Amino acid sequence: MDRISPLAKARMEAQGFVDVDSGTLAQINYWLRLSPAICMLWVAVGTADKSPLTLWVLVPFAALGALLTGHPFDVVYNHGLRYVVHGPRLPTYPLPRRFACFLATLLITGAAWGFQSGHPVLGHILGWSVVAAAFVNVSTGFCVPSFIYGIVFGQPSSCEARQL
Repeated sequence: MDRISPLAKARMEAQGFVDVDSGTLAQINYWLRLSPAICMLWVAVGTADKSPLTLWVLVPFAALGALLTGHPFDVVYNHGLRYVVHGPRLPTYPLPRRFACFLATLLITGAAWGFQSGHPVLGHILGWSVVAAAFVNVSTGFCVPSFIYGIVFGQPSSCEARQL
């Protein structure tokens, strides 16, 4: 699979993947959604269980996704699945994608604190917000926090997302 639709390409470029050729984008399109999918499921379990511990354990992983040039959960693909599917390594995370991890870190932290401090409504609002945003990314490739990044800081160069 080395063809990618213009819409999928624009959504990936909005996340900052502008220096990646179309063939590679086509191969990694769905694999870039693996880390958000893992986070989405983890936050869903923690929020449904009202478990601050479950959410606190995820916070460092989300924070590392913001601080590093890749997400720790990308190891599952880069050092395992890519050999099975004969795919390329995932590229380093550009700032819009890392900003998404940063926002997720803040919301997960807030949800964990909400449940821990006796504010379950706050925990549910923040937790389910992360789940909803991650679901949009996992199911469509559209990253809400990267879109916000583009509004606040400007679209990455060569990004066609403005045409959507």
